[in-house]
Amino acid sequence: MNSLIITLTNDNFRAVTRNIDKPVIIDFWADWCGPCKIFVPILEEIAKKYQNSLIVAKVNVDSCKEITLKYSIQSIPTLLLFKEKKLIARNSGVISKTEIEKLLNLHFNIQ
Repeated sequence: MNSLIITLTNDNFRAVTRNIDKPVIIDFWADWCGPCKIFVPILEEIAKKYQNSLIVAKVNVDSCKEITLKYSIQSIPTLLLFKEKKLIARNSGVISKTEIEKLLNLHFNIQ
């Protein structure tokens, strides 16, 4: 995985989503999920392009069941967008880089 993408766990999830001033986009995924694997290079591009204005993170649904249940993740991949320490949007399914950038612009005014 790209070093610009943070791996979240039950232990560090709250610190990342609550104590960082940048917007955070989190991908919920699993090793066995084919669409999740397709999504990896897209997220890596987003992490690289927006590294100064956005935190990109991943949560493995199999090893972080507590977080997965808390946010009612029922399908993967699912993206959660946090701004000012609050969940502001979610999207399920693989989407293109262009579609992610539209979400970033809409919710974070990042271009």
